[in-house]
Amino acid sequence: MPLPRPASGERSPGYRFGLAVLLGLLLAIPLFAVYLLVYDRQSQSETARGSIVEGWGQPQQFAGPFLVIPFSQMVETEVQENGRTVKRAQSQDRALFVAPDQVRFETRLDPELRRRSIYQAVVYSAAMRASGSFRLPDLAASNIDPASLRMGEAEIRFGISSAKGLGGSRPQVRVGGRAIPLIPGSGLRSTDGSGFSGRLGAMPPGGPIAFDIAFTMRGHDSITLLPSAQDTRWQVASSWPHPSFVGGFLPVARHVDAHGFSAGWRIGNLALNRPVVSIDEQAGDTADRVTVALIDPVNLYSEVNRAVKYGFMFIGFTFLTLLMFDVIAGVPVSGVAYLLVGSGLILFFVLLLAFAEILGFTPAYVIASAAIVGLLACYSAAVLGSWRRAGAVAGLLAGLYAVLYVLLGLEAYSLLNGSLLLFAALAAVMYFTRGVDWGRIGGRADTIEA
Repeated sequence: MPLPRPASGERSPGYRFGLAVLLGLLLAIPLFAVYLLVYDRQSQSETARGSIVEGWGQPQQFAGPFLVIPFSQMVETEVQENGRTVKRAQSQDRALFVAPDQVRFETRLDPELRRRSIYQAVVYSAAMRASGSFRLPDLAASNIDPASLRMGEAEIRFGISSAKGLGGSRPQVRVGGRAIPLIPGSGLRSTDGSGFSGRLGAMPPGGPIAFDIAFTMRGHDSITLLPSAQDTRWQVASSWPHPSFVGGFLPVARHVDAHGFSAGWRIGNLALNRPVVSIDEQAGDTADRVTVALIDPVNLYSEVNRAVKYGFMFIGFTFLTLLMFDVIAGVPVSGVAYLLVGSGLILFFVLLLAFAEILGFTPAYVIASAAIVGLLACYSAAVLGSWRRAGAVAGLLAGLYAVLYVLLGLEAYSLLNGSLLLFAALAAVMYFTRGVDWGRIGGRADTIEA
């Protein structure tokens, strides 16, 4: 028995499939616009964070201390006189840099969340204590005449990358049990000359030269040590529960829990591959830095950005569901309906970003997904002519949003789980459309009765 003639204007399943694909590709334009919106809001957030921490102190980096002893050294140079090369001995001022024989740093980081409007930044006050000792080197091994040393001009130098962070602090430096006055802006080359120094005056007679340094400095996000001593030890403690330990050396011991963290390092100069004594300051290797960062475990812009990348999956699955109702169940779905549904799916990411900046990511995700599921369920009931069919669309969307939330939390396995989900979806589409004649007007090769 021949199939009934299709109504005027009816299109083949292949045409409707192509229309859904084309409309899905067109929705890539507003989806990309949402991606740019996330990037723009993130840039505004970084600018706002910069204004919050301005005047407080930069991410701090400290180096030293060094015992610096100036001396004079005769250097033979060649000069031209009357067309002849003549060698002359000239006196040059040099400096002997002596790193500590051993030094112990104790740091207490007191973090604080500072807010401005909807933005926030992590700042800290670091109570620093450095104690140790210097030992005068064997000058003969360095080919230095002991008589050329100007011991009365010897000084101790300590480098801090952002001297502004010393605001409100009066560093105390004691050498050999004697407090010494400090000179600002005379730090180390490794900290761009920022820091402080103090003239020792009379050197303690013989033996190790003990020192003790105490001060408080302010900064934000991270604090970094440039080790240089023969034996460097650093103990850090803080109430911040989300630290990140990076750099050339990891802590030999650490403890992290919900109440904060503590960590300790021990680094020898053999591991640094640099001498304890040098003529003039030697640039430290940046690979030897030890950094403690106070991180925010949930970067909402990063999470929203990752969610936007799954936008095509939402559009594809929802359009396939509508297409199945159109092709298999015989419920016509217009191109305008596809566009409106796709617009609602893209609006989810805008709502997610807007609410996340105020409420946080998880509450924003629940609110935005519930709003879009409810909106599209009501619209689908009108388009598909049945609340039962609309319930299928709502159930699909709720499942997709639940799966996406899980994928966002499983960074290491998100690709595996996402690919398995796509495989299952493709298998389901193949199964339900296995009897569809995509080129035949009317939808199926057999008579549709249901």
